[in-house]
Amino acid sequence: MPPLSVTAAALIIGNEILSGRTSDVNLAFLGRRLNELGIRLMEARVVPDVEAAIVAAVNETRARFDYVFTTGGIGPTHDDITAACVAKAFGVPLVQNPEARAILEAFYAPGELNAARLRMANTPQGATLIENPVSRAPGFQIGNVFVMAGVPSIMQAMFEGCAHRLSGGRPMRSRSLTVDLPEGGVAQGLAELQQRHDAVEIGSYPFKREGRLGVRLVLRSTEPERLDAAARELEALIDGLGGARSWDET
Repeated sequence: MPPLSVTAAALIIGNEILSGRTSDVNLAFLGRRLNELGIRLMEARVVPDVEAAIVAAVNETRARFDYVFTTGGIGPTHDDITAACVAKAFGVPLVQNPEARAILEAFYAPGELNAARLRMANTPQGATLIENPVSRAPGFQIGNVFVMAGVPSIMQAMFEGCAHRLSGGRPMRSRSLTVDLPEGGVAQGLAELQQRHDAVEIGSYPFKREGRLGVRLVLRSTEPERLDAAARELEALIDGLGGARSWDET
């Protein structure tokens, strides 16, 4: 049997995210794909392009979670400092990776591989490359930390290229119930249901549709039998409150 839970953290690195100039879409992708692989994304941080902040975030998360995924900061410009920070976090030198250099030399025309672009061949000593089929400059893995580009199309391609290296736990299953009652009307019963089913995560997400209040109730668990039991009780709760309900496809 796979382990009950395998966990991960995401570090979204870049001042452009914190300033609001760029909207992050990588987190949603990581959450969905990791869940499909049986890995629970337990924490996400947006980290500035500041060495001390990146080093601290990498060291804190790699000690607490099975996997850490970083996005951003591995390009050719002066503010792309993620590779150097990860090397510092692991206490190893940043070196020019000969395999990465060969990839770049094969990609760029003669004379185009300047000093700035060669920075993209730098990895922590001992790192394993992550293929980049889009723009060729690779990411890398060191220990349980996977370092990927910030551009969504490149990050997603990198992730798919290294997904086979990941070992997941039991898949997280979910059930989603849409109810035409306001959230406050179901809150007490929902809290009592949660107390009876500690192996099931119960989330409540209110909405307003066509002038009417409703709530989407999401049950999540790695244990199908307990999930089904909680779903049956949730149905009974809503029926008892006189609400209309419908299970959504999840």
